[in-house]
Amino acid sequence: MRIYLAGPDVFLPDPMKAANAKKEICQKYGFIGMFPFDNNLNLTHLSPKEAGITIYKSNIQLMDSCDLIVANMTPFRGSSMDVGTAFEMGYMTAQGKPVFGYTNDGRLFADRIPQISADLDNWGMAIEHFDMVDNLMLEAAIIVNGGELRSEQIVPGNYYTELKVFEEVVKVAAKKLLA
Repeated sequence: MRIYLAGPDVFLPDPMKAANAKKEICQKYGFIGMFPFDNNLNLTHLSPKEAGITIYKSNIQLMDSCDLIVANMTPFRGSSMDVGTAFEMGYMTAQGKPVFGYTNDGRLFADRIPQISADLDNWGMAIEHFDMVDNLMLEAAIIVNGGELRSEQIVPGNYYTELKVFEEVVKVAAKKLLA
């Protein structure tokens, strides 16, 4: 089975180092890990917008070829996960494929939002309190599709490089899907 490895790892200084480490873990548990950069694209003669659309099409094609997704839901550039990864989770959910997730931030979503009170954020808008690690639509997509979410508080400097929680969720996926 092929796992689409979603997450903000593509923005790391050395994304292929992270990709290769994740692929080794996938292989250890009987999966083939597929990273968004696996489709070698030549973007040199494209405008930024054309390059973005080419990457989108490539990632859709790669997700279509995979059997499940493991999403890195660690907060990225804010209190919530990477929005591209959220889209990819929704795309795989719509296809009825198993969705698994992990985060290296063990706090609940509501606890990561800058607040002026327990129920309002800094903009005066309501904060959702569903005891979930991110927006309810994301964690519910995992639960309803039979996947699992794992979280642990990792030192922020290692948010995107520590793979202990990633390995836990891959191991769970193997027990559920390869047994």
